[in-house]
Amino acid sequence: MTLIVSDTSPVANLIEIGMLSLLHDVYGQIIIPQSVYEELCEIESQKQMLDRLTWIQVMTARNRELVRTLETELDKGESESIALAVELKADFLIIDESNGRQKAESLGIDIVGLLGTLLKAKEMGLLSEIQPILNRLIEQAGFFISPQLKKHVLALAGESEE
Repeated sequence: MTLIVSDTSPVANLIEIGMLSLLHDVYGQIIIPQSVYEELCEIESQKQMLDRLTWIQVMTARNRELVRTLETELDKGESESIALAVELKADFLIIDESNGRQKAESLGIDIVGLLGTLLKAKEMGLLSEIQPILNRLIEQAGFFISPQLKKHVLALAGESEE
């Protein structure tokens, strides 16, 4: 079984555009740290959704020293996500913020972001196009993606910008 830990933003962004189930379709079970769960639950409708889902498991990172060390540079959710990924020897950490990605990679964690997840979903035949989803992420969820990165991701997906 593949072990996947996720940070807050990939979950929150997919909830925002009504596509959270894509994480389940691509990865099956995912694990989020307690701090990520609490952050997501600040919005009551998100709490109700998360509490109904059996494929999202909430765990607490036990290595508090690592969490505290990471919190000197990163936010609580990123810190606990990275610490949990280290602790569980996760196959992947789904994380988008560049500082968090760099820190995770420096600790030997394989990472994927929301864009990589969309590419994987298309590769698996779960999505016919990622352009409309990218546009919804940008317009509805306020997801930031540079024009160059957007163009690159669309090229990897075999799509051209409309």
